[in-house]
Amino acid sequence: MTSPQTSQLYAQGSEGGGAALDQVIGLTIATAVITVALVWIGYLHRTHRITWLATLADRFATQLPVIPVGGRGKRPPWVALPVAFFTATLICALFGFIWDVSLHIGKGRDAGPLANPAHYFILVGLFLLFVAGMTAAVLPYEKPGAAAVRITPKWYAPVGALLIAGCGLYALIGFPLDDMWHRLFGQDVPLWGPTHLMMIGGAGLSTLAMLYLEREGRRAMGPDTPPDGPGLKLLRYLGFGGLVIGLSVFQIEFDFGVSQFRLAFQPMLIAAAAALALVAARIAMGPGAAIAAALMAIALRGAVAVVVGPILGAPVSWFPLYLGPAIVVELLALTPLLKRRVLFGLVSGMGIATIGLWLESFWIAAVYPYPWPVGMWPEALAMAVPVAALTGVCGAMVGMVLTGERLPGRAIGIGLVALTVVVIGGAVANGLRYQVPENATATINLTDLTSGAGKRMVAADVRINPAGLVSDDPEWVSILGWQGGLANDRGLVIDRLDRVGPGHYRSTEPIPVYGSWKTVLRVQDGTTMTGVPIYLAADPAIGAAEMPAEATMTREFVPEIKLLQRERSFDHPAWLWTAGCLVVLVCTLILVAALTWGAGRINETETPIGADVPEGPRVQA
Repeated sequence: MTSPQTSQLYAQGSEGGGAALDQVIGLTIATAVITVALVWIGYLHRTHRITWLATLADRFATQLPVIPVGGRGKRPPWVALPVAFFTATLICALFGFIWDVSLHIGKGRDAGPLANPAHYFILVGLFLLFVAGMTAAVLPYEKPGAAAVRITPKWYAPVGALLIAGCGLYALIGFPLDDMWHRLFGQDVPLWGPTHLMMIGGAGLSTLAMLYLEREGRRAMGPDTPPDGPGLKLLRYLGFGGLVIGLSVFQIEFDFGVSQFRLAFQPMLIAAAAALALVAARIAMGPGAAIAAALMAIALRGAVAVVVGPILGAPVSWFPLYLGPAIVVELLALTPLLKRRVLFGLVSGMGIATIGLWLESFWIAAVYPYPWPVGMWPEALAMAVPVAALTGVCGAMVGMVLTGERLPGRAIGIGLVALTVVVIGGAVANGLRYQVPENATATINLTDLTSGAGKRMVAADVRINPAGLVSDDPEWVSILGWQGGLANDRGLVIDRLDRVGPGHYRSTEPIPVYGSWKTVLRVQDGTTMTGVPIYLAADPAIGAAEMPAEATMTREFVPEIKLLQRERSFDHPAWLWTAGCLVVLVCTLILVAALTWGAGRINETETPIGADVPEGPRVQA
């Protein structure tokens, strides 16, 4: 029979939503003061009343060869300084983001934007990202190339600069909207909350805008500029590695093993990121560039993972290597397909979504909590192949922009981007489908392993009723313990259960059922995604009572969202949630449209130079 405590699971309180007003007011005032100061500096520079900003930019472009940004005159000042600025700030934001997710997984929610040390890195990084774009916009006194956008009769800004600033602004807007979201719907904790996607999406896509700016700078130097040396090549490889990482941030919950969405999403996300970034890298920089970009991403993500995990003691995040997809791209580039750029991107995307994912699956199986089961592949491929094929096409067009090759006609180019967005939307809609079985329960027997000093660790014997609810090859049948505090196994325990027989499973490691832990049985099998509470700590802030771990208990399967997002409030009209999601969707589509416009403007207004094309002669689209 069902435990009477099950009804306590849905208890909600009036607290736990939104940040303290003093923190909101403090951040607003600080942001306003800094913004006014920066606007004033920009005004003084544009009116020639100060010279130190121009001098600093000139030094980055001509006098700092040890910093591979300016390349001793190979990039204009309005590129050299902002790109150096951009690189530092984006690494700052990436570190803060990974640390923030790790802290939430290990400790749970925080008391506001100023109560979490990782938030400072995110806030500073995103704000300075916006500043980097505006710096590139205000620096040039003369028109910085044919693609530049007129702001005033005497002020022209590079396209890439405006797009970087726009991405930064889009991400920053996510912070106040996130607080508003929490006040309306409670403190949801998944990465894929709509306002969370704004913050990580703006930062991730800004890497594409940075590549546009770097292209504008190279073109502005003219055809007589000497070839890039090792330092600048390294920087450009880092740029494409940053694009790989920027497109990978949507996978972070899978990297920690606490995804609140179906596993079929992970291959699609990896394939999409690889197809766009690696195809663009190979076309823009020539042989070996796809592998170099993957290695740069590995180095940067690896460094952040080491700092956040072993050094700071938070949960460890793994990450895809992208080497399998990179090898696929490099091999296909040895064929005549490379001369037909769009077709090359299409075929590369398909190769990435099949052979590339198969190669990547060995790494996933070796280090990730959940390898990809054989039974998942049909649906995973049905999602990944069309998405990767079209993002590969978009990657090819990005590469063409960065080499000055003429894009297909405007209608074709815009149509391909629009089709990509529609196909991604369809794949996401399919991935979001899930069902919760009716009249299904789990009987769980706990055996105490250690108990003392308030710490209770148990072994679990689980019998699922009906026994045929789970197939022989599910995505997972596991026990998740999380938010237990960083001092306790970094606050995260993931145990893939051993199958004893039909519907019968046993734990393989000690399971925490004490303190602040939230410990649940999780089942995902195809579209079935559900869970059973084992132990849930009391949470007075949201009015939720403790759900104790009993020696023997039979509890119903419920939607996982009720277990993993206890803080979330469902006491609101359905249309309000839908309206909020639609607002975020519209903002995202505007950002994608802006990046598409920027690429087209750069490509249409500048005459291609054959020397910029790594493969020699002009190629066909």
